[in-house]
Amino acid sequence: MSNEVVMESARTLHGQLQRGLGRAARRAADRPGSGEYVYDCIRRDPRWDPQCESRGLYYARLLVDLELPAGPVAEHLFHPSDHVDDDPWRVQLALEVLSDLVRLSRREAAAPLRRYAEEGSHWYDALVELIELGDPALTLGLDDVVASRCDDADLAQLVPSDPNPVIDAWAVRQPRIAEALERSRERARDNARYREAARAAGLPGRPARTGGPRASSGDGSGLAARSDGELLDVARRRGPDSVGAIFELGRRRTLALLDLAEELLPERPGRFGGAVCRALAQYGPETLPRARAWAAAKGGCEDMGLRILARHGTRQDIPLLMDELRETVEKREWGGAASPAEGLGRLRAGEAVPLLKTAWTESTYAYLRPRVLTALTRTAPHTAESYAVEGLWDCEADVREEAARFAPHTRDTRLRLQRLHHDVAEDPEVRAAAAARTLG
Repeated sequence: MSNEVVMESARTLHGQLQRGLGRAARRAADRPGSGEYVYDCIRRDPRWDPQCESRGLYYARLLVDLELPAGPVAEHLFHPSDHVDDDPWRVQLALEVLSDLVRLSRREAAAPLRRYAEEGSHWYDALVELIELGDPALTLGLDDVVASRCDDADLAQLVPSDPNPVIDAWAVRQPRIAEALERSRERARDNARYREAARAAGLPGRPARTGGPRASSGDGSGLAARSDGELLDVARRRGPDSVGAIFELGRRRTLALLDLAEELLPERPGRFGGAVCRALAQYGPETLPRARAWAAAKGGCEDMGLRILARHGTRQDIPLLMDELRETVEKREWGGAASPAEGLGRLRAGEAVPLLKTAWTESTYAYLRPRVLTALTRTAPHTAESYAVEGLWDCEADVREEAARFAPHTRDTRLRLQRLHHDVAEDPEVRAAAAARTLG
C-alpha cells in the first residue's frame, strides 16, 4: 500500500468502507456510529493507489446520505501537522470530498476548500479542485493568490485549454493568467494538428507535454522510410527519436519489437519500456508464443505477457491464468490480479468464479473491481447479478457503469439508477448507462 493505514477485515463495515464497497454504502444508514468510520476513511486515506482509485464521491455521498457535517473534514485539513507533513496525499482525499460535496449541493463545503487554497500547505491542490468546479462565485479574489504564487510552469499545469469559467474570469484581471491561457490553447491547437498529421501518416498521435514549450525531442520525420533493423538501432540508442522508432515498429507489428521488449522491460519502469508496452498493445495472437514464455518464466516480462494472454489467449492459457489469479489472491497482491481476471473473464472460465468473488470482496485495490465484475458477468451471469446490484453503490465509476448495464430491475435498483442518471456529480458515462436502463 502507499501509506501506513491498517486495513480492517472485509467482513466489517469499517473494512468495507475502506475498500469503497457498495454493500457498505447501503449498510451504513442502519449502523450507529458508521459516520465516524466515514470520517476515519477520509482522514486516513485507505486507497492502495490514490492515483488510480476513486473515493471522493463515494464518501461525499455518504456524508449527504447520513446527514453528516463537513466540519470534521475541514478540521483535518487545518490540523497543526499540515505545515510540517509534506505528504500531499494527507489532504488530497479530503479536498476531493469537499469538492464533491459542493457538486452535491452542499455549498457550505466550498468555504473550507477556499480557505485551504489561501492558507493550506497544499494550496495548489485546492486550487485545482476549485477550478474544476467551474464556479467563479467560489473563487473571487483567488486570482491574486494564483498570480503571486504560481510561476509559469505552475500556470501551465493549472490552466486548462478547454473553456473554464473560473480561468476565463481570472484571465480578465490577471495578464499572466491570460498569457498562460493563450499558451495552453496554442498547445492544444498544435497537438490537434500533430494528431491529424500522425493519423494521415499512420503513426500514433503523441501530443506535446503541457509543462511548457516543447523541447527538441525529434519529430520522427523519416522513420517510416527506415528498415526494421535501423529502427531497432534508433530505439536502442534511447535518444530523441527512440520513442518514435518504437511506435513505428509497433505500427508495422514486426516481431523484432518482442526482442526489444526483452531488453527493456526487465529494467526499472521508464519512458522507453512504457513506449514498448503501448506499441505491443497493437499486436494480436502472433505474440502468444512469446507471451506464454514470458508469463511462465517470470524474467521481467511477465506483466506484459499476462496482458497479451488476457487480450488474445486461448483456452489452453486458462491453467496459467488460473495459477496467476490464485497466487495473487492468496498473497493479496491485488495489483497483479487485473490481467488474469480479464483473461479468464474473456475466456468465460467458470472455474475462476470463486477466486473472482474473493477478489471482489477482499481486494484493497478498488481499481481491480471493474475487471472482476466484467469477468463475473461473462463467466457466471446469474451469480453476477448480486454483485452488479452492489456495484451501483461502488466507489469506482467503471463499476457503477458496468453495474448500470447489468443489474436486474428491482424497486431498489430502479431508484438507484434514477439517482445516478440525474446526479450532476456523477461521471457522464455512468449517467448515460443509467439513463439507457431507466428510459429504455
